[in-house]
Amino acid sequence: MKLKVNGKEAYFTTSGREINKDQPTIVFVHGSGLTHVTWVLQTRYFAFHGYNTIAVDLPGHGDSEGPPLTTIEEMADWIAELLNVLEIKKASYVGHSQGCLVGLEFAHRHSNKLELLALINGSLSMKMNPELLQLALDKNHKAVDLMMDWVHGPLGQVGGHPVPGLSHIGMGNQLVSANNNGTLGIDFGACDQYENGEKAASSITQPTLCIIGKHDRMTPKKVGIELASKINNSQQVIIEDSGHMSILETASETKNLLKTFFKENS
Repeated sequence: MKLKVNGKEAYFTTSGREINKDQPTIVFVHGSGLTHVTWVLQTRYFAFHGYNTIAVDLPGHGDSEGPPLTTIEEMADWIAELLNVLEIKKASYVGHSQGCLVGLEFAHRHSNKLELLALINGSLSMKMNPELLQLALDKNHKAVDLMMDWVHGPLGQVGGHPVPGLSHIGMGNQLVSANNNGTLGIDFGACDQYENGEKAASSITQPTLCIIGKHDRMTPKKVGIELASKINNSQQVIIEDSGHMSILETASETKNLLKTFFKENS
């Protein structure tokens, strides 16, 4: 589905369902260099179980018109404006990786629009390795290769994809490569520059779920636990077999954790 947000064409998917204003809404926001495709195994469940699901392509990603937004704050405001355009007064928010930073800032800046918050493989800040950042800014494909190796845990490294014959790393490489026209570097730069995480986290009062991958090397377990500790009314769950890509590596377990969280707080 496409519509204009701040004068630019924005794409999001509702898993083939019409938006029903009488149902609760969940917005899903992807990580650096990724798109709405990463959420396909979670959004479809919620879309067919009483929720509006809005899985976005941030500006300059996937099928959304660019240019990419350069700060986490701009991304948070863009989500708020998307809800305004859709005439949705309040929504729950689910974010992965960079999407967690956007979620923190969205909750801080637009608290009146937020129902529930779920942060998957997140942290209060995401300072980037300078070499990786520069490779991404240079649009060097090595940045994608390094990223794919770094974000996948044991399941992603050896296979583990729910569809036989497919590879987590191979599919991730293709997905990020499609955005490696400068978008990945801009995303990494936005993460690297974001400094409001702790203040934003401490301002959140809505029920919050933090999902943490035990083998996460991008946002290690200790920083995920630190994130959860800064948010009042939060709970944390560690997925034993997951790296940074919990939404794909352990897709069913992640979906079930989200399912329980939303059911308990509905």
